[in-house]
Amino acid sequence: MEHVPPPAEELALLDRELARLDARRSQLLIRRDWLLSVLMPPATPPMPPLAARYAAPFGPPPQAPFTAPAAGTAPGGGAQNVLLTLGGLLLAVAAIAFTLVSWGHMGIAGRSAVLCAVTLAALAAPAVLLRRGLSATAESLGALACLLMVLDAYALHQVAVPQAGAAGFAAASSAVLAALWGGYGLWLGRLRLPLPLAVVTAQLPLVLWAWSAGADASGFGWALLGTAALDCALAVRGRGVVVRMTACAGAWTTGLLGLLVALTQSVAARSVPEAMNPAALLLAGAAIALFGAWRAPRGLAVAGGALAGLCAVAAVGGVLCAGIDRGWSVPVYLLCGAALLAALRAPLPQPVGRGLGWAAAGVGAAAVLAAAPLAGLSLLGPVSRLAQVWSGAPEGGVRGALGVAASAWTAAAAAPVTLLLGAALLGAGYRWWDRLVRVAGPVFRPGPALRGTAGAVASALCWAGLVSLPAVLGFSYPAAVAAQSVLAAVAFAAAVGYLRRGAGSAGWTVLVCGLAGAVSVGFLSLAQESATYPVFAMLLVVLGAVAVLLDAPADRAVHALRAAQAVSACGAVVCATVLVRAAGASLGLAGHQAAPLLLAVTAVTVLLGARLRNRPVAPAVELAGAVPAVLAVLMAVPDRPFLALVLALCGVLAAGTAVRAERRPAAGYLATALFVLAAWVRLTASGVSAPEAYTLPVTVPALVVGVLRRRRDPSASSWTAYGAGLAATLVPSLAAAWFDPDWPRPLLLGAAALVITLAGARLRLQALLLLGGAVLALDAVHELAPYVAQAVGALPRWLPLALAGVLLLAVGATYEQRLRDARRLKESVGRMR
Repeated sequence: MEHVPPPAEELALLDRELARLDARRSQLLIRRDWLLSVLMPPATPPMPPLAARYAAPFGPPPQAPFTAPAAGTAPGGGAQNVLLTLGGLLLAVAAIAFTLVSWGHMGIAGRSAVLCAVTLAALAAPAVLLRRGLSATAESLGALACLLMVLDAYALHQVAVPQAGAAGFAAASSAVLAALWGGYGLWLGRLRLPLPLAVVTAQLPLVLWAWSAGADASGFGWALLGTAALDCALAVRGRGVVVRMTACAGAWTTGLLGLLVALTQSVAARSVPEAMNPAALLLAGAAIALFGAWRAPRGLAVAGGALAGLCAVAAVGGVLCAGIDRGWSVPVYLLCGAALLAALRAPLPQPVGRGLGWAAAGVGAAAVLAAAPLAGLSLLGPVSRLAQVWSGAPEGGVRGALGVAASAWTAAAAAPVTLLLGAALLGAGYRWWDRLVRVAGPVFRPGPALRGTAGAVASALCWAGLVSLPAVLGFSYPAAVAAQSVLAAVAFAAAVGYLRRGAGSAGWTVLVCGLAGAVSVGFLSLAQESATYPVFAMLLVVLGAVAVLLDAPADRAVHALRAAQAVSACGAVVCATVLVRAAGASLGLAGHQAAPLLLAVTAVTVLLGARLRNRPVAPAVELAGAVPAVLAVLMAVPDRPFLALVLALCGVLAAGTAVRAERRPAAGYLATALFVLAAWVRLTASGVSAPEAYTLPVTVPALVVGVLRRRRDPSASSWTAYGAGLAATLVPSLAAAWFDPDWPRPLLLGAAALVITLAGARLRLQALLLLGGAVLALDAVHELAPYVAQAVGALPRWLPLALAGVLLLAVGATYEQRLRDARRLKESVGRMR
């Protein structure tokens, strides 16, 4: 019996599971000890000196040591807690009975007096309970007292000032309650609820006051920022971790809401005076964020610095952009973000300075993303020319070729400026990198890799800006094609320079940009026949030159140069293919008639592969040359005589490639298959009904040559010696037999296949056994299929299902034996020649 999984694997699995359970048990025991220490603290819990380190937000709480009580004893004060709990329950029952029976006979003043008395009692009780060590009961009564204080405020509004507005009274009462709960929490420092509750309640007064005063959006923004400032101060100076965490959450929530209001107003401002108030709000938010970040832990300090930087950029940019076209505001914000980098020279803490740097980077990235769709449209728009090849120069110049209305390009006129401006800023940083490192040294530690990335991104942005310029400026179609062609050539030249100097990231970036530009201008040139030839000829020359200039000796491990050379060489082959196909179309040739012309490109790549035999680029050139051959075969499929011609020419090219020793195994088999396939297609196209008359004269000499080869070299494979000769007759005969309604051909073919199969088994020749057996099986299936269909039709419908089930049961019952038999058969066939 086999083990699933094996014993060793199962043992390792059990060990891992037991280790995981032990680790989990240790975690649960530690948590249990901490919970017991919280529920039953020591009588005099001194604050250890180390606890001061955990006063910052998100710090772990100090854990007091705990010693479990001995078995059989109750903790100190246990009986007292039970008595107090029972007494509290009785008082609750009495209060419920009083409320249900006597509350309705009292006026609002009497109710308020009773409520105030109960509140005072609930507020005083926790002090007594804490002195007796009943902290849990004190927490419960403290929470009840806070709730009663809210009810007291409501009663005060109903009795004393019923005419006061709800929002204004709520603002005043929330402020008073926050102050009272804060003082109460400071008085009874061991209660954990009042101070966080005071912080939460402090979020309401200013907002409710703005609501009661009917303030506009700016008023609400100032109220939210004032609340955020209070929260920030509490987060920095508050008492206890929970208070600081609550204040920190409140500061981020109210601050972001207030800044969102200010940002909305700043973007919508139509004049400079209208933008001043939102700018003041944003600058106030930046000051609050900077104040908090200066004293916050590292993560929060970086976030605070980034928020302060974004607020400053939004404030200044909003004033500068007030009243101008919305599209031109993007470059203004980009310049403001770049100017923010000057703040790195200020004596700021490192996390805050890093946050400002991230803010500047975020503004730049947002500006680039806002302008990038225009460059993408300029690149992808010419793809629509595939449906209108050589339809003539489009109306409207290059804008008409891209298929976008002129108004859209006018509205996006600032996009190229934004891209070029971003490229200029990054290029300046790349050029004066050492000075930038000295300025940003206290904040960042930029390395050489970052400089390479800056150069690569600058190159890409510059290229994207230049690509989108012709459409934005409304160039004519010929001018746009010429400009895009020159831009692609310049990009390839720059890529060669970068790669030869070892600037891999920048070189590959510019190379990809050049390839994208080449594809785009190629599609664009398809609109007019007179533009297609010069564009693709220029691209062919440029890409060929790039491949030559990037040539590296075979002994040099310059992977970037080799990959770039292979890509450019493949691009040159594609351009040559397009030129040849265009020539066929210009000559008025149909698709199947132009198919042989494409093989000229493949022939050139075969010659180049032989010339570049020891160069790493040779395989790429040869594989790229196979693409036109495949296209030629596909184009010739509708016409079988041309298909046979194309297949034969492909076989000639493959045979020429097989002359080289390193390509002989693959190319030799491919040439044989192509020649045989060409012969079959030619016979089919000629309407030959007896292919054996043409194939047997080929098969017999081929088999004789195979016999002579095996005598001279007994180790030669039977596939090499007999495979091609046998296939040349068996496959066409099998195809003819499947469409022959008479019986002599299938019978003769089956007999020949049986003889070949038996000879292969007797002589242990793999090619004879497999080819003969396959043909024999297919011939038998074809002949027996009608009778099997008649028999199955005459049987009951359930019988085939039952037979299939029995067969599956038999196979399943002897599954292991069948597997062993299959392995033995595979091994015996594999040992054949």
